[in-house]
Parts: sequence; C-alpha cells; structure tokens
Amino acid sequence: MIIGLLKEPAFETRSSLLPEHIAPLKKLNVDVIVESGAGEKAFATDDKFKEAGATVVSRQDVLQKADLLLAINPIADAEVAAIQSKVVIGFFQSLSNYNLIHVLSKNNNTVFSMDMLPRTTRAQSMDVLSSQANIAGYKAVLLAANLYPKYFPMFMTAAGSIAPAKVLILGAGVAGLQAIATAKRLGAVIEVFDTRPAVKEEVMSLGAKFVEVEGAADASKAGGYAVEQTEEFLQRQKAKIAESVAKADIVITTAQIPGRKAPILVTKEMIEQMKNGSVIIDLAASTGGNTDFTKNDETVVVNGVSIVGNSKLAGSMPSDASKLYGKNILNFLQLIVTKEGQLNLNFEDDLVLGTCVANKGEITNDRVKQLIG
Repeated sequence: MIIGLLKEPAFETRSSLLPEHIAPLKKLNVDVIVESGAGEKAFATDDKFKEAGATVVSRQDVLQKADLLLAINPIADAEVAAIQSKVVIGFFQSLSNYNLIHVLSKNNNTVFSMDMLPRTTRAQSMDVLSSQANIAGYKAVLLAANLYPKYFPMFMTAAGSIAPAKVLILGAGVAGLQAIATAKRLGAVIEVFDTRPAVKEEVMSLGAKFVEVEGAADASKAGGYAVEQTEEFLQRQKAKIAESVAKADIVITTAQIPGRKAPILVTKEMIEQMKNGSVIIDLAASTGGNTDFTKNDETVVVNGVSIVGNSKLAGSMPSDASKLYGKNILNFLQLIVTKEGQLNLNFEDDLVLGTCVANKGEITNDRVKQLIG
C-alpha cells in the first residue's frame, strides 16, 4: 500500500506528517510518497523526508499513485473529482464541509474526518482536536499578553505596585484548561466559566476561580463542546458573564457547537463596560465567534477593546503542531493498517466507525447525511 502526503494550501503551516513519522510507517510495510514542499512551513525539508525513507514526488503523482491520502484541510474542488476509490484522511470539519464529503463519496472513496473521532479514553492518542486545541489555548494567552498594554503578573517596585491582570476564560475544554495553566504561569488572576460542573475541580486545581451558574444542560457527553441551553439558563449565564467581563482585562473565549454557529457569550453591551486596552481572544472565530464583533482572521477594536478572531493559532507553532498531529495520524493508521501493510477497516471498532464519514460510495455518518439531504 502507498500512503501519500499532500502539501497543504498556502494559508496552512502544518503538515499531516513529519520525517520522524515515516520510520514507524515503514515498519507497517507501506511506502510513503510526499508532495515536494509538504513540510517546508513546518521546517521539514524534502531532504529530511528522503532521509527518513519517503519518496518525494509531484502533487499529481501523489494524487494518482497513493492508495491512502493524507491532508489536513479540504482538498481543492478541482482535484476532488479526480480522486477515485481511495482512502482519504483529514481534518475536514465534515459538518461544515459536507459537500466535499459528498463528492468524495460519489467517487467511491472512503473518507475519515479526524474531527469526528469519538472523544473517549481509548481515542486520546489519536485526538487531533485536543492536540491542536492545547496549542491554541497556550498561544491565545501569549497573544493576549503581547497585545495587553500592561503587565500580567503583580509587580512591586520602588516606583509603586502593579496589580496582576485579571483573565476570564469562557470554556474549560482542552484549550481553556491550557489557557488557565499558561495565564497562571504568567502571574494573572483567573476566573473561568463553563456549563459543565464536572470541570470545576480541574479548573480549581490549576489555580483559577470557577464561576458557577446553576441549571445548565448536561454537556458531559458533548466531547468538550458546548451544547444548547434553555432560555432561562442563558439569561442567568449572561448576567454572570457580564459581571466577570466588566472586571476582566483579558477574555479568552472557546465555546463552539459542532455544525452550528458559535454561541454569542460576550455582547456589545458587555464590551462597552470593559476597560480601555482590554483584550478579547476569540478561539471560536471560524464558526462565527463568541462576541458580537468577532471577525475571523482579523483584529477589530471596539471602544478601546481589541477583539482578536484567530482560528489558526495552532498553526502559529507549525513544528510542534505537526509533530502532535502527525503522531495522532500515525496512531490512527496503526489502527487501520495491518503489520503486512494491508488496509483493515474494522467497522465494529467504535473509533473506526465514528471517524468514517463515507465508505465506498455511501455516506456513513448520519449527521453528514442529513446535511447533504
């Protein structure tokens, strides 16, 4: 079997594999072909891939010769039609890019979208959402610290004392928890809001205060995502968040709902109450954002508050992001490729079944099927 690594679009800095992932794949008795330049933005040269045992070829050769294709982002429409009877693995966000899945399935391809992986204990080593969100949470705090016109930690000097920055983090999933840990290391005072009471202990263990709102819908089985809440709860939530936002110097928002627009958590009225020079980092920007003003991949300033919509923070650390993503992919490949280098798709395995969105011409994920209609 031949595994093909595609170069990502110009905006993407990450690669699905690095040279260090090639040797374990060779042990599975598969050949790996790499599109020239696939790893260059992650500081992995063609020569390094060759030294690791891969063959560097053109994009056309990868698309034609590979039995299994690896890509992070959706493949260009002009190329999708030519992909026939292959296995395609990527981070396709299938509930948003369902038309891509539809076209690939019509061409008899089997498609695995890693964002659909069940988020269970067994799946942790393959969980690309978590590995990339961890980086995003870390970088969100560093970005905020860079933009914030004051210190993060408390300072006591001969010229006077500086109070520590107050950070509010909305959402205590993987990104939120890393943001807490990073902000704490920088000396900030941190408050955290999440609709899941179960995360309170973990939040507090990291040194943050947990802001509680009673009556939340159960989100324990939502894989770290937000879930829809009752109107009564939303009003209580809004009031609590407004109190905390007014006190905060930095707000980091992370709430997303798969396949739907992100919930608005920080309203125009709340932003108007924030101090001049405050910063909001919105990690939900790609799905509409958690504020009334968020624009994806842009920074806007409203009443002196900088609102950063950045959905590509993981890509700002391309070497480690690719290292972790590649390890996730390698672990998944070891699940579906035998030691003899043969594909073995066991759909009785919940991880294989959950991640597969199309198989040999059939849409296998019910939510994707409903969206296609």
